[in-house]
Amino acid sequence: MKPKKILVTGGSGFLGSHLCRLLLNEGHKVYCIDNLYTGRKENIIDLNGNERFTFILHDVEKPIDIEADEIYHLACPASPPHYQLDPIKTLITNFIGSLNLLELAKRYNSKILFASTSEVYGDPLIHPQKESYNGNVNSIGPRACYDEGKRCAESLFFEYYRQHQVNIRVIRIFNTYGPGMALNDGRVVSNFIIQALNGADLTVYGDGNQTRSFCFVDDLISGMVSMMNYKGDFTGPMNIGNPAEVTVLELAEKVIDLIGNSSKVTFLPIPQDDPIRRKPDISLAKDKLGWLPAVTLDEGLKKTIEHFKKTSGNGTI
Repeated sequence: MKPKKILVTGGSGFLGSHLCRLLLNEGHKVYCIDNLYTGRKENIIDLNGNERFTFILHDVEKPIDIEADEIYHLACPASPPHYQLDPIKTLITNFIGSLNLLELAKRYNSKILFASTSEVYGDPLIHPQKESYNGNVNSIGPRACYDEGKRCAESLFFEYYRQHQVNIRVIRIFNTYGPGMALNDGRVVSNFIIQALNGADLTVYGDGNQTRSFCFVDDLISGMVSMMNYKGDFTGPMNIGNPAEVTVLELAEKVIDLIGNSSKVTFLPIPQDDPIRRKPDISLAKDKLGWLPAVTLDEGLKKTIEHFKKTSGNGTI
């Protein structure tokens, strides 16, 4: 494979750092762009000595001029506590950030991949969710800055494809977890692991019967890179996630069993617009890319728990 110059926005975040690492291992030159709003330098500390790796402190709200063969656009806070902290910034990051990166791709004829989200389906009325489903999103709710921000960015990507013939790829990422998640990530897997390691009760919102489908980070990154490398004229959108569905309550019980303590489950009211069921239909990824997730939930949770134990130093956080 011929080495490429690749730009990764949000490159010091959870997914971005895993992606940078894989691309470097494949021999490419990687420009990692991040404003460190939710990304962390600790995620990429092992990459700083690599002569093919360049970190650039930059906010995608502002244009940047780097010639690259490929652009992976991942920049955006992804967990509700983070994207709801400054909703207007979340919207600006999605629209203006995407606009700036698409203009860059147009200038240098770069292939560009957008990391969209399963949240574009909202609280879905069909199950599982196929890419042809247009979604059920509350455009004025507390999650809209992220959900509608991503939907608007998708629209922008497809208009650049139609109007300017920019070579785009769009993936919709479902719940992803694994080593490298921030301790304050705020999503259910990290919340449960931290609570259990500390011997605290696990907080479940609603009755716990709402479902999620959890994809291990290595599988997700593999699907993302496969989509970028697809040779045919295919833009997506394409679901990337693990279709193994589990209730939130079952996840809590798994985490307690794997950590082996006496934590219990407590229940709180479910947040507004929180999806009741979430499961990807990945038929398209299987057919087009030959991609399927390989890591089971039990395997992935064990690896993630071990990472959090090492991060904490003594098994508590």
